[in-house]
Amino acid sequence: MPRKLPAPPAREDLIFHRSLSIESLLKIIKNEVVKIPEYRVGSLEYPMPDVVMSGFAMFALKYPSLLQFDKNKDKRRIKYNLRTLYGVNHAPCDSTLREVCDEVNPEYLCPVFTKIIQQAHTEGALDAYSHLDGYLLSMDGTGYFSSGSVSCPHCCEKHHRNGKIEYYHQLMGAAIVHPDKAQVFPLFPEAITQQDGATKNDCESNAAKRLLPAINQALPGMRFIVLQDAIGADGPNIKMIKNHGNSYIITVTADDQVSLYNNVLQRFSQNEGNEFEITGDDGVTRGYRFINGVALNKTHPDILVNFLDYWEYKDEKQIYSHQWITDIELTRENVNAVMRAGRARWKVENETFNTLKNLGYNLEHNYGHGKQYLSTTFATLMMLAFLVDQVQEHVCVLFRAARNMFYSRKALWEEMRGLFRGFFIKCWEDFWLGIIFEWGGGEPAIPALACKITPIFNA
Repeated sequence: MPRKLPAPPAREDLIFHRSLSIESLLKIIKNEVVKIPEYRVGSLEYPMPDVVMSGFAMFALKYPSLLQFDKNKDKRRIKYNLRTLYGVNHAPCDSTLREVCDEVNPEYLCPVFTKIIQQAHTEGALDAYSHLDGYLLSMDGTGYFSSGSVSCPHCCEKHHRNGKIEYYHQLMGAAIVHPDKAQVFPLFPEAITQQDGATKNDCESNAAKRLLPAINQALPGMRFIVLQDAIGADGPNIKMIKNHGNSYIITVTADDQVSLYNNVLQRFSQNEGNEFEITGDDGVTRGYRFINGVALNKTHPDILVNFLDYWEYKDEKQIYSHQWITDIELTRENVNAVMRAGRARWKVENETFNTLKNLGYNLEHNYGHGKQYLSTTFATLMMLAFLVDQVQEHVCVLFRAARNMFYSRKALWEEMRGLFRGFFIKCWEDFWLGIIFEWGGGEPAIPALACKITPIFNA
């Protein structure tokens, strides 16, 4: 049987977190969106902020298709709610939304992520995410578009032996994670796309070398510990990480880092390093073997890394084994914290990409490809909607109470769309309370199309 859902909390316990409320975050978004250059000329029926915020609203409400959003947008209740909740005065049709966003470079959206993270940091919302005297920044790439016929100048290409060409887009993502926290906070992604003047496809390594310096420049007051898979265990990448003031914990494997493992085994054979095991109350024995100051490889003997080998077994059967390298000096006191940080790297894949693909955000759905930036801009807006949700789930008691009323996130998204379509909603507090207590809406005193509605943003 499914678990029993909790009863709604008392109304007096539901205090709106004003500084990090969704209203505050949407103001941050709008204040940056109005800075996007307007490339169109003449009289415009749909100003750039209305277009971009309409796209954000579509992803925030998890509409499964742009067509469905287009069919709903002209209904009186939808128009009213787009104005009061998202500050959209005139929502464009689907073709206009695609055409305008196709010309919007996704780089213009990067400052929005930065401002939201800065606000969360300033308000202390990230204090609980400090680990090993820094913030764990998990980085990984993912694909979200592939086609044998649809393409744009920014598509990477894969040429198959049968002569067919596969066009694809990928993203390099980075998220602040913590071993004990369910929420993750994605930063602005870096598109893995065909670069101007390049003859070869872009790749994860190159995208990471662009993304990390950009993050460090955008957030200079935050110390990051970069978490990467084995692709990152090379000299140039490690130097890049260190040159920008970061630490690192990177997965390594014996097959990919032969020279490193030979160096480690040689040092262990000389009785260097440390090893110990601890058996917990759960019957699992956890083992740690570590050594500091090992040469990375023959090509970069000047790069000295600290190596951690970790394993688990129960009833004489090994159930887990993993190895990492780090610049953090390893001791008996901190190897468990380093191990847990290293394992948290998976959160960018599981809690971020998997959620975006399978839990209602529809990352792999083709909302439109365009001729320039549309595919990447839509993916970035979707990532931004995910960031807002994650911040809300972390700090907003109203969001958490609404989430607890449903067995799944998808069920919550469906309820949100239903309330958004079915009632006139004056503010976000009413929206969440309507979900929590199953309140209805009601006609405003003056019909929505005739009344003067004050947007929640200053245009």
